[in-house]
Amino acid sequence: MKGLVIKSTGSWYDVRTDDGRLFACKIKGNFRLRGIRSTNPVAVGDIVEIKPVAEMPADSPQPEHKARKQKKRKGQKESPSDINIGPICPGASEAKAGVGREAFITEIHERRNYVIRKASNLSKQSHIIAANVDLACLIVTVAHPETSTTFIDRFLASAEAYSVPAAIIFNKIDIYDEDQLRYLDAVIDLYRYLDYPCFAVSAETGEGIDFSSHESPQSAPSTLIEFLQGKTTLFCGNSGVGKSTLLNRLVPGACAKTAAISEAHDQGLHTTTFSEMFELPADNPHLSQSDEAGKGMSYIIDTPGIRGFGTFDFQREEVSHYFREIFRFGHDCRFSNCTHTHEPGCAVLKALESHQIAESRYNSYLSILEDKDEDRYR
Repeated sequence: MKGLVIKSTGSWYDVRTDDGRLFACKIKGNFRLRGIRSTNPVAVGDIVEIKPVAEMPADSPQPEHKARKQKKRKGQKESPSDINIGPICPGASEAKAGVGREAFITEIHERRNYVIRKASNLSKQSHIIAANVDLACLIVTVAHPETSTTFIDRFLASAEAYSVPAAIIFNKIDIYDEDQLRYLDAVIDLYRYLDYPCFAVSAETGEGIDFSSHESPQSAPSTLIEFLQGKTTLFCGNSGVGKSTLLNRLVPGACAKTAAISEAHDQGLHTTTFSEMFELPADNPHLSQSDEAGKGMSYIIDTPGIRGFGTFDFQREEVSHYFREIFRFGHDCRFSNCTHTHEPGCAVLKALESHQIAESRYNSYLSILEDKDEDRYR
């Protein structure tokens, strides 16, 4: 039976089958023996094959929640809430009917793509953030808290490495002062020059999401909600940048938890603890019929906030390929194996000197070349 992984808690997975049923699933032990260097062999967005527990041989181990095991030891009666592992993607059919359905994930279909980062505590392992996405959106803030350009560049480089289109959403434009707004404009200009779609939004007021305060080119969507139509989009970002608030505006039924940032450290607090897929409402009042026509289903994959983005398994000689402008200028270097750090006749260094390559981007490139210290990109 084939299904889509719509939620991951790390040990349990919500899988929605093609006929709309929901199963609480665990993976069979042999998945961890296939050489997958990942802390999570299964990710939200994966297409998987599942086998309901009822169809397994009688001597097969039965998946049970820790809470259920504890209640059994204590002689307490288990309840349906112990079996169901959480809300499913809004709009999925037969939500309540999923309570009590359990299955094993027996196979993962080949992934079209995925977004991956270095596992925070296991440097030799990776963590797959999401799979089979049409777009990876990084939500950032230039203040309260500040997202470093190094963090942005590492995310973009990983998206390039795994062939995932990327965009940047600059949130909290309603709280910035004049200096911060000028800096915001400069950062947006930098990434738009590199052909990354950028959106300046306020999750609180809806500006840039539901409505636009300025004219946009006819070839480009004027609001974020228009841009997300017909796509499966990954939302990623530091804690405190407003991912949950943004999700709640886009998907009113998401009910994602929000929290104020720490006043002492100007950093966000973790409110999202697992990855989950949500369906964008098809009847959004901010979309015209022409916007909706010919578009497929639209989904957002929400992920826990992260404070660092460690690149995983990058070969030193390939890092320049993931920086669009460095790759472009690198074609004119004297040596084909130029590292763009010291070699004579390096076109990249020449472009850096003439300000055709931003110093912040070049420094991000160097940081990945010397990627040994996890704290360097936090």
